[in-house]
Amino acid sequence: MKKILAVTLLLIAFSATFAFAAGDADAGKLGYYGLATLGCAIGIGLAALGTGIGMGHGLRGATEGTARNPGVSGKIMTTLIIGLAMIESLAIYALVVVLITFYANPFVK
Repeated sequence: MKKILAVTLLLIAFSATFAFAAGDADAGKLGYYGLATLGCAIGIGLAALGTGIGMGHGLRGATEGTARNPGVSGKIMTTLIIGLAMIESLAIYALVVVLITFYANPFVK
């Protein structure tokens, strides 16, 4: 059931570009912005998914390390914070790329 719903939503998302396309000179613009919107949504979704998984693994490792040896919890916490900042920077970079893609206007001459 979930696969059918996912396929249906993807078909609707891909066909929306063509359904709302105008028959005049703006048709290329609408097609570009429709596909750019879809690409941006998929891109930031994958970036958030990847960074969330990475942060979860890092936090799990830090808590397991602290549970095994509580004496080094300060060093583990420092390393964890630096690692989480690096992982979060990947999501911010993805957001910047998505915003540039979304707001860039290739039709300006």
